[in-house]
Amino acid sequence: MAQRPSRSLKHEYELFVEREIENYKESVPRSVLLSIGDDAVRALAEQQQFALTELLLVDEVDKIIFKRLRLPAYATWRKRRIRLLEELRRPEHWGLRADDIVVRAAQAVGASSRVLVAGTQVETPALYLAANGCEVTALADHAAVQRVLDAAEEVGLGERVHASATALDSWTPDHTLTAVIYSPAAFTGLGAAERARVIQVLQSATADGGVHLVQTIARGKRAPVSLDELQRRYRGWHVTVEEGAPDSFLARKLN
Repeated sequence: MAQRPSRSLKHEYELFVEREIENYKESVPRSVLLSIGDDAVRALAEQQQFALTELLLVDEVDKIIFKRLRLPAYATWRKRRIRLLEELRRPEHWGLRADDIVVRAAQAVGASSRVLVAGTQVETPALYLAANGCEVTALADHAAVQRVLDAAEEVGLGERVHASATALDSWTPDHTLTAVIYSPAAFTGLGAAERARVIQVLQSATADGGVHLVQTIARGKRAPVSLDELQRRYRGWHVTVEEGAPDSFLARKLN
């Protein structure tokens, strides 16, 4: 998948530095911060500034903390970040195969895509897609939402992953989607009419050429949504069913 020319690495670096400095300020006693403030005042006095303003003082305090934390310069951080991003883009990093249906769905829509991931098993596809340049919205239960947000923040993908403990039938798209990935569990408790409405909303919000991937479809009448029902709902789309235990369903919206 080609990488989008998204937010610059320079901007990411600035956010990284800001986050590290703020975390430090929150972790130390007030007396430590006052001591750093005194050091900043002395340093500014030696520089013969025309006027000691609050903005200058804050900036000098941040410079002192930057040195204390031994944060890397931009060039060093950039090299590390590029290596990490290259690793995160690999399907194998997330336990996916190169021919996994999630990987193929991602390749089909490309980077710069807006993707919805809902139901169970949201963490892996959400992080893989975000690492490859997609803007991802994840809908899941509270525990899963926290896991995916924490994991995204840990690897520097927090700005590309948005998560909410919102049920699929209560969520309204506010932008055009390029891909939708969900598990049948997202339809748990919904009747046939409500399932049809939700699918129709998602279909309408999907751009031409976009894809819908339904993972882990169990056969049987007790499944929240069956393979037969999906095939009916996606008439007019190009549908591929991968049989296995369980099955997967991939549909592409035709132009």
